[in-house]
Amino acid sequence: MGTQLVWFKRDLRVHDHAALAQAAAQGPVLCVYIIEPSYWCAPDASQRQFDFVRECLRDLYRQLKACGLVLHVVTGEVTEVLAQLHQVQPFSHLHSHQETGNGLSYQRDLAVATWCTSHGVVWQEQRQHGVVRRLQSRDQWSEHWQQLMDAPQEPTPDLQSADWPWAAQTFPEWQAWGRPTDEAPERQTGGRSEGLRTLHSFLSERSSQYRGGISSPLSASSACSRLSPYLSWGCLSLREVVQATEETLRQPHVDSWTRKGLSAFMSRLHWHCHFMQKLESEPAIETRNMHRGYDGLRENDWNDAHFERLRSATTGWPLVDACVTMLQQTGWLNFRMRAMLVSVAAYPLWLHWDQVGHWLASQFVDYEPGIHWSQMQMQSGTTGINTTRVYNPIKQAQDQDPQGIFVRRWLPVLRQVPDTWLFEPWKMPPSVQAQCGVVVGRDWPLPVVDLPEATRKAKALLHARRNTSPVRQAKQAVIDKHASRKRPEGTRKRRPPPAQEAQTTLDF
Repeated sequence: MGTQLVWFKRDLRVHDHAALAQAAAQGPVLCVYIIEPSYWCAPDASQRQFDFVRECLRDLYRQLKACGLVLHVVTGEVTEVLAQLHQVQPFSHLHSHQETGNGLSYQRDLAVATWCTSHGVVWQEQRQHGVVRRLQSRDQWSEHWQQLMDAPQEPTPDLQSADWPWAAQTFPEWQAWGRPTDEAPERQTGGRSEGLRTLHSFLSERSSQYRGGISSPLSASSACSRLSPYLSWGCLSLREVVQATEETLRQPHVDSWTRKGLSAFMSRLHWHCHFMQKLESEPAIETRNMHRGYDGLRENDWNDAHFERLRSATTGWPLVDACVTMLQQTGWLNFRMRAMLVSVAAYPLWLHWDQVGHWLASQFVDYEPGIHWSQMQMQSGTTGINTTRVYNPIKQAQDQDPQGIFVRRWLPVLRQVPDTWLFEPWKMPPSVQAQCGVVVGRDWPLPVVDLPEATRKAKALLHARRNTSPVRQAKQAVIDKHASRKRPEGTRKRRPPPAQEAQTTLDF
C-alpha cells in the first residue's frame, strides 16, 4: 500500500499505540514528530512543557530504535512539512491518534484533513482516550468508554522502516521562539520510562495514601498518582493505566484501605475522559462561556493589577502565594489547590477565566486542554450546571496546612511568623511583626482586596445572574450536552455519582 507515515502528537510511546500498529500492518513505516512554531508560541505553551516533551521524544527515539525504526523530528507547520515530505517521499497513508487539543490544534487538524483529501492521502485516526468524535448523545458515552478500556492493548508491532529523504534536523532551543525563559527546576522528568516507574510506585506503594491524602498540599505530592503529565503527553496510554489498576485491585494481598484508594483513582480516570469530551463536543468552550447567559459577567471588569498580584505570588494570602510559588517551581499542584487558585481569581479578584486560564495552562506541565478549560469554567461558575464553589484561602490553609509546613516551605519570608498569625499576617500586632522580622507592607504585602467583602460582592453578582429567567431556561440545554449520566442498570459501577463531578480535575 506504499509508505505509511505515522505522525506522533500527544502519544509519545510505542506500546498500545493503535496508529503505529495499523501503519505497520499496511506497509513500510516512517515516524515523525513535528515541532510546530505556532503551537509553541501560543499563550498556553511554555518552556517547561517544551523541555518535558523533549525528554519524552528522547525516550520515544530509544523505544523506536529498539524496534528498528527512527523517530524523525522536524520543525515547521504541519501541512507545510507534509507537503514537502510527500513531494520527495510520497506516502499513501497518514496515521495518528485523535487529539482533543486547543483551538490551534483543532484548526491545524482541519487543515491537515483538507491537505490529505487534496493529495489523495488517506488519514486514519485512532482513539486513545474515551472521547467519542461526533458524539450525538451523552446517554451511551460511558459504554463507549468501557468498551475501549476493556479492549486488549495493542502489542508492539513488527515494523519495516521506510527510507527517510532528509538530513537530520537539530532540535531547536526554546529561545528560538522568542518566548520568555520559564523553566520549572523541580518538575517531573518526561518519558515513558519515568511514566512506568511512577505508575509502578503508585500501584505498589503510594496508592495507600490516596484516600485522605490528595487534598492537602502537604501529602498530595506523594499521595496523588502523579501520572497526569505522562497521560497528557501520551507516554502511557489511559487503557494501560486502567488495566494495570484493575489488575492490582484483583490481587488478594491488597488491603481494604488501598483498595478504596484505587477505586477512587479509577473513578477519576473515568472523569478524565468525561471532561475531555466536553471540549470535543464543543470546542468553543476554550474561548467563550459554556452557558452563554454568563457572557459579560466579568469580561468588562478585568483588573491587570489583580492579575499581576496573582501571577507574582503577592496576593498577601499565604496559601495562595505558596501555591503559585510551588507551581512556578514544579509545574504541578494537587486538584484542591488548583481549584482554590481559580476560585480566588474568579471571585475575590473578579477575573475572567480566559486570561487566567492561559496563564495556568502554561504553568501546568500536565496541561490537558479538554480538562483544563472545562475546569476553568466550572470553578468560575460559568457552566450554569455546577454548584458554586468558592474556596476561602484562609480556611483552606487552616484545614489543609494546619501547622503551616507547606506555607513555610514555599514562602521562606514567613518562616518566623508565629502560627497564630501565619495565615493572616496582616493582623499581626506591630510588636510581633518586629519580633519575627516581617513588617507587613514592607516584607509581606497587604492583601490585594478585602477577602470577605470582595467574595460577598462576587457571589451576589453571580447569583443575581444565575437567578434570571433566561439563564435558568437555558440551563437544560447545557445539561443535555455536557452533564454526566447515571449508570444504566446492569453495567459495572466504575464511576462516581454525578454529584461528585465538581471535585475532579486532571491531576488524579
